[in-house]
Amino acid sequence: MKISVQKLPEGALKPIESDPKKLGFCKYFTDRMFTMQYSEADNWHNPEIKALGPLNLEPSSIVLHYAQEIFEGMKAFRTSKGEVNLFRPEMNARRFNRSAARLCMPSLPEHDFIDSIEAMIKLEERWIPSSRGAALYIRPFMIATDTILGVRASSNYMYCVILSPVGPYYQEGFNPVSLYVTDEFSRAAFGGMGEAKTGGNYAASLLAGRVAREKGCAQVLWLDPVHRRYIEEVGAMNIFFVFEDRLVTPKLNGSILAGVTRDTILMLAPHLNLKAEEREISIEEVVGGITTGAITEVFGCGTAASISPVGNLKYKDKDYIVNNRKVGKISQTIYDFLLGVQYGEKEDIFKWNKKIEF
Repeated sequence: MKISVQKLPEGALKPIESDPKKLGFCKYFTDRMFTMQYSEADNWHNPEIKALGPLNLEPSSIVLHYAQEIFEGMKAFRTSKGEVNLFRPEMNARRFNRSAARLCMPSLPEHDFIDSIEAMIKLEERWIPSSRGAALYIRPFMIATDTILGVRASSNYMYCVILSPVGPYYQEGFNPVSLYVTDEFSRAAFGGMGEAKTGGNYAASLLAGRVAREKGCAQVLWLDPVHRRYIEEVGAMNIFFVFEDRLVTPKLNGSILAGVTRDTILMLAPHLNLKAEEREISIEEVVGGITTGAITEVFGCGTAASISPVGNLKYKDKDYIVNNRKVGKISQTIYDFLLGVQYGEKEDIFKWNKKIEF
């Protein structure tokens, strides 16, 4: 892929927030963006990197009316040696195309997906934070751009990559968060789009998220849409429950996102002498296990949040306190190992990192 790069004058470059504590999550964006067009006649064409700016869309663009769009979330990490790592980018490339297939969108060659990201990182290296716990967040996305209205798949698309230096996803950082278990709202149904990374799934979560915050919780823990009984995922994370030396996470069923961090933990578990299970787990088993002490820890996981310990679940107006609202040993061990690999502090025994060659 030959990428056209628009040169930006020095005076046009934005100042960088140097304090990682002030970064927040996706408050600031870098100077450039990558775009590429698709048409049925020309396939993917016109890849270019140019100044970050508004997209030129007609009011009748299909994405604005029928929500035909997908996205990914990734991070680039700067190591103590000054090197830059991408973490398992091939997983994001594959999931991007699975999402595309579900929404009747064209596939993007995996090497083009990764090349577009690498090209952006090389131009925007100055934005990559140097402090541990901060990173450069990467948001690739694709939108439908046909301008003739009608409920159908578009024949024209735009692929885009934007970047943002970020700190912790949750204000709590690596401290236990509270989750609100909803049995009123549903995020996704079997046979729907729950396993695709598409905006409609997140729009469906907004009202329940508002209710969660009103109840003093950071996020929603979703139950299955049929029985309102079996655990699925958190609004921005997959979820794990610790039974002594066993990690239990809901099995993928078509309405749960196949998280990269989730897959990483399942691979990592045997290396840490932990057993891992993917199975149905009911809310009754969870609250019962927390009450009796059979469940010793709960944590969420995802690219944005990394590992997020859970301090309590609020279910039917009752609080179920996990591990006295403290970070558990296993959550801490997985967090330390994962970040250690991403920041180049631990041996990458699984060959997860892709080093950017500048």
